[in-house]
Amino acid sequence: MRRLIAGVLAALTALNGSMMLFAGPSWYASVPGVSETGPFNPHFVQDIGAPFLVAGLALAARAWRPVYWQAAVAGSAFLAAHALIHLVAIATGHDHHTATDLLAVVLPSALALYSAFPTPGERHA
Repeated sequence: MRRLIAGVLAALTALNGSMMLFAGPSWYASVPGVSETGPFNPHFVQDIGAPFLVAGLALAARAWRPVYWQAAVAGSAFLAAHALIHLVAIATGHDHHTATDLLAVVLPSALALYSAFPTPGERHA
């Protein structure tokens, strides 16, 4: 089950990162709340898209081969740090899209962390 979750999250996270890298203006306009943070900055969006793509590839490695679980832990760490930033914004009242952030940022990062670590029956590298 963890590998399946990692695979689904890998696809979504890599797609998000790819969109940020290669279709930044479309990504910027379509994600709720992003355009409220200021004008589109292509370099900044690409700077954030790169770790999303890498996190997605790391989760894909975990889904493909259980022995690569450490890569998924590293990729999930980025997603968890990103989620913590959103949780702090929610807790301090600086978030205007709480439901979206919880569903689209916090929940996937928690699932990524869960899926990254191997079950007792999986081979460890």
